[in-house]
Amino acid sequence: MVTFVDGPVRVSVPATSANLGPGFDSLGLALSMRDELVAEVTGGGLEVAISGPGEGVLALDESHLVVRSMRAAFDLVGVQPPGLRLTCTNVIPHARGLGSSSAAIVAGVVLARALVAGGTLLVDDDALFRLAARLEGHPDNVAPAFHGGFVISGRDGRTEGDFYAVRSSVDPRIAAVVLVPPTPVSTEVARGLLPADVPHADAAADAGRTALLVAALAGQPEHLLRGTRDYLHQDYRRPAMPDSLALVDALRSDGVPAVVSGAGPTVLAFTDDAGAAALLGRCPDGWTAHHLTVDPEGARVG
Repeated sequence: MVTFVDGPVRVSVPATSANLGPGFDSLGLALSMRDELVAEVTGGGLEVAISGPGEGVLALDESHLVVRSMRAAFDLVGVQPPGLRLTCTNVIPHARGLGSSSAAIVAGVVLARALVAGGTLLVDDDALFRLAARLEGHPDNVAPAFHGGFVISGRDGRTEGDFYAVRSSVDPRIAAVVLVPPTPVSTEVARGLLPADVPHADAAADAGRTALLVAALAGQPEHLLRGTRDYLHQDYRRPAMPDSLALVDALRSDGVPAVVSGAGPTVLAFTDDAGAAALLGRCPDGWTAHHLTVDPEGARVG
């Protein structure tokens, strides 16, 4: 018989940056900015409280993304609790390309498993990751949110098949500055600007840059500028985020390996600790800037 643990369970999940330039829908990096969530099984009903980004905006009922993800994980286990109390302390900006939805999904499935006594014996990490990826629809943000660090992910078929995630090393000298604009851009809008087909030469160039980027992150950061050159998606998205792409262009012209983070509009620039201050000074008026490290941990219970 499946039972629930007594008392609350705490989970934290990192922000993530996907694509990293050429690695469209395949590369993702966990960053040192975390949402914190607490959940508890109750005798009945649903209580949701939110502070930080999303407060006063997000639903407080069963349609909340964390709750929906928890329900899906409970279904995987084969039991639903009589009631739930959920508290979300959000830090990750919403609709800015830093993986807020993936963080919510990963937090939900990890919380649900942790609330079930012996949950890790009933659902292993691979099954839980695949569930999170199915809920999101693609794994590039979910994978680093779940596993931490730098992750190469995808699925065995183009539109079907199991999701996979493989961690790769990151040179400890590499950090990032993220420059976050005040206006959001939805992933749906950003994806809607992409063409159905791209030139073969662009696809080949992107594949080469993606491979180079993996090597650059692993221990040859001098190749990050060339390795972050994208041919597949950023320029097509310029109409939705002209200021972000103008900043990317300006930074890259100065030799800074800058990219659009995920679907945007946040700009991510790779740097080391010594170069972070100068990049923070490039933050446009009205934007916010954060000096972040690569977070080696994914979702963390406790």
